[in-house]
Amino acid sequence: MSASLDALLCVQTTVLWLALLAPSLLGLWAWRFPPQRMLPVLLAGLPLPLATLWLLHRVSVGGEFEGAWSPGGLLLHWRLDGLAGLLLLLTQLLLLASATYAVGHRRATTLAECAFAGFWPLLGGLAAALGLIWVAADLLILYAALELMGLCAVGMMLLPGKGEALVAGMRYLLYALVGSLAWLLGVALLLGSSGRLDLAGLAATTEPGPVTGIAMALLATGLLLKAAIFPLHGWLAPVHASAWPSVSALHGALVVKASFFILMQLWQRLMPEAVAAAWLLGLLGSLAVLWGGLQAWRASDLKQMVAWSTVGQLGYLMLAFPLLAGTSVAVATLAWQATWLQLAGHALAKAAMFMAAGNLVLSAGESRLTGLAGASRRLPLPLMTFGIAAVTLMGLPPSAGFTAKWLLLQAAILAGQWLWVAVLMAGTLLAAAYVFRVLRCAFVETAPCHEVRPLPAGMDLMALLLALGALGLGLGAEWPLALLREGGRP
Repeated sequence: MSASLDALLCVQTTVLWLALLAPSLLGLWAWRFPPQRMLPVLLAGLPLPLATLWLLHRVSVGGEFEGAWSPGGLLLHWRLDGLAGLLLLLTQLLLLASATYAVGHRRATTLAECAFAGFWPLLGGLAAALGLIWVAADLLILYAALELMGLCAVGMMLLPGKGEALVAGMRYLLYALVGSLAWLLGVALLLGSSGRLDLAGLAATTEPGPVTGIAMALLATGLLLKAAIFPLHGWLAPVHASAWPSVSALHGALVVKASFFILMQLWQRLMPEAVAAAWLLGLLGSLAVLWGGLQAWRASDLKQMVAWSTVGQLGYLMLAFPLLAGTSVAVATLAWQATWLQLAGHALAKAAMFMAAGNLVLSAGESRLTGLAGASRRLPLPLMTFGIAAVTLMGLPPSAGFTAKWLLLQAAILAGQWLWVAVLMAGTLLAAAYVFRVLRCAFVETAPCHEVRPLPAGMDLMALLLALGALGLGLGAEWPLALLREGGRP
């Protein structure tokens, strides 16, 4: 019996690391032989989410599994639980959709051949970095993966090669380096005080005190900067102005959320009862919801509107901190489930919205909202996709956004933290305001009929599938919530 369990664990571990490293190999292959059709890309990447689904089944049956490497005398820890498995599955689905969309984008436009080829190794590196972040169980792996993710994200933002893209990308790189410096200082303090880098060991040996508080403040500052949380969000909107839609989709859906994931993992292990600091993070999240929503409502450019909405939507995730610190088990459980469901639903909807916005801009040849007049007649499918994705962002039923906000409302009311109830209501109204502003412009019936550029059908299909996925996640929320209940919380 023990031998069979060991063999099964070996198979699970092998499948996990193949799922983590295969995207990098595929990216290198595509760099050498850039794909020309969308279907081969879809078929080549499909086995990865299927393998992760099998791993999630094993986790639901047998619980989380973990292990360690020892390269060069170092001991590097990893683990796969329900939360990490769900995020890995989400990552692979979004990467697959983005890769498929990128091929269609190349066919529909005149992208430079060298830039298109360079997209693929960067995509593979980003996939590996994100996968390592989800399964990492020590600070050394987290640091390496965080830096790899940042470098790949900056490189992808620079691919258009335009002046504004270079300026925005270099600004993004500067912010990322400052965040990395703060992160390294925090890690150095923790290593000096406890002599440990593994998360489980840090949780067992680190005691509350000035050193731990300063270390967490440095770590949180660096991660909040990388996650573009108000007021450290100034770099986010400009980098999306000239980025490719497939890149914006990945960045808004996954890259900024990886830093939040790391912050949550560290917070729950090192400072779970720091109520005052948790409320400060909640207040920053509230300001992000309001400021991001207002800026999105004021934006005159479609991609800028979608980018600013990301700033606002990220604020909802920060409400988890005050609802997890010093509250009852029932409140903390609701907040924990709501947070990760919100993250997953927003990732699917945001990627779909960036792709739909890209399709509208490419087809109409106009990025200003007023230039989309008459899009309801000329471009009904991307506009419909945009609207379906907006259902999740507004938190309307039956989307994942509705289920997540409903759980957050329950947690806030049960905890008596009425401020977050007001923030959730205000954020929903602001989201409706900027979404319906786009739809109002698109449904101007007196607009003249202009010719539109035809796009490959797969570009609209990828965006539509992601938007429908956000709705489906709300309808089928019991499965991910069950995985989160069974495990995944530190």
